[in-house]
Amino acid sequence: MLTLFVHSCTLHAMKLSISEARRRLPELVRHVRRDTGAKVEITVRDEVVAELRAALPEPEPGAAARKLLEVMRRLPKRRRRKTDVSTRVNEYLYGLGGKKR
Repeated sequence: MLTLFVHSCTLHAMKLSISEARRRLPELVRHVRRDTGAKVEITVRDEVVAELRAALPEPEPGAAARKLLEVMRRLPKRRRRKTDVSTRVNEYLYGLGGKKR
């Protein structure tokens, strides 16, 4: 027996034919809205062609930037002086006595 908090449709997808889904669309939308884990698969000749499920919530504005700053704060700090590789590319590639143009 399922608990009060788990609905039977959260365990598997409900499959309906397209004509049945068209007839019961308002009821299905209410059901999906109530139970965000529910999924209704719409079939045509026993082949799943569409899926009805709750929309994902939109992230709040600036959430990605805040997350990036949080990740950057956790990165290790630089311990060395910054070096400009482009001015000494041959030295980096070939060593101190390496190839020169």
